[in-house]
Amino acid sequence: MREILPALGRWYAEGEPFGLATVVSVSRSAPRGPGAAMAVGPDDEVVGSVSGGCVEGAVFELAKEVLADGEARLQTFGYSDEDAFAVGLTCGGEITLLVRPVSPSADTVFGAVADSVAGHRPVTAATVVDGPAPRGAALAVWTDRVSGSLGSPGLDAAVTADARGGLAQGATGLRHYGPQGQRREDEVSVFLHSFAPPPRMLVFGAIDYAAAVARIGDFLGYRVTVCDARPVFATPKRFPGGVEVVVDWPHRYLDRTETDARTVICVLTHDPKFDVPLLELALRRPAAYIGAMGSRRTHDDRVKRLREAGLDEQRLARLRSPVGLDLGARTPEEVAVSVAAEIVALRWGGSGAPLTATAGAIHPAGAATI
Repeated sequence: MREILPALGRWYAEGEPFGLATVVSVSRSAPRGPGAAMAVGPDDEVVGSVSGGCVEGAVFELAKEVLADGEARLQTFGYSDEDAFAVGLTCGGEITLLVRPVSPSADTVFGAVADSVAGHRPVTAATVVDGPAPRGAALAVWTDRVSGSLGSPGLDAAVTADARGGLAQGATGLRHYGPQGQRREDEVSVFLHSFAPPPRMLVFGAIDYAAAVARIGDFLGYRVTVCDARPVFATPKRFPGGVEVVVDWPHRYLDRTETDARTVICVLTHDPKFDVPLLELALRRPAAYIGAMGSRRTHDDRVKRLREAGLDEQRLARLRSPVGLDLGARTPEEVAVSVAAEIVALRWGGSGAPLTATAGAIHPAGAATI
């Protein structure tokens, strides 16, 4: 939903009601994960998507219906041989959608959630999906406050505790409770949609390859910073508009920059005076991915220097070097694709093999949207 929130926030601020369909659960090879969303707004304008185009027509009609009568609906789309010409998912999976009307009167917290996401402030939007609690009731949970209600103080308290517990990881999915928030009951289904700030991508070395990696990182939703000690290369005009450019020694910048378990670090300097001090520091701190560009000879020399700096084999094993998957890439843009492919594969546990050479579900069950 994050990508369509600017449009939704604008409609909400202007008092324009819209129908919002959100994927709340998936099974088997579903094309989109929990949290994917589509909305129908003023003049039948459509933003977002909940599938690969299989069910969007039916969802459009559902959104119009909830706008007309103000009643939220729960709808499941799947596929079976017996019903092959009905609306459904040709991929063989199944998705369940919550379709509800949103306006300042129907949902008093939506605007605050949209503002927090735009300002990179973590927030979880909790919505009742099914059960005796009012379907579509919404509660917004921040680290220091809450707004709205799901229908009972006990349910609000239980959901608030779970939302804050999962907020740091950006965990999104269904939770089940009793009507008063009882942990061992499941009459009430609540969808917790966590909006953690975008993960960071730190790119060191302001070369042509860095510009390409920064572009694809921005496209994938990372908050990208490019750092280089050489001001002649580290100029904003060489990089996309949303990319931060910093002139500083790479290890000095990293030393004062917070990283976490979602941070991606790409070292493209392939110069020992830059990358050895930088990697020594990077490999001692949390990060999802640490990759370094260079030949195999450069890699061997780099690892030797890092060992001499005191890094053990466990830390060295975190280093992805030479950076990227073997795609036969040559141009900066092709290399950026190979780097992005390795990051995505590592993030989701993908093999990097061609899908034609694999078997089983393309989208593994239980994958979470982060």
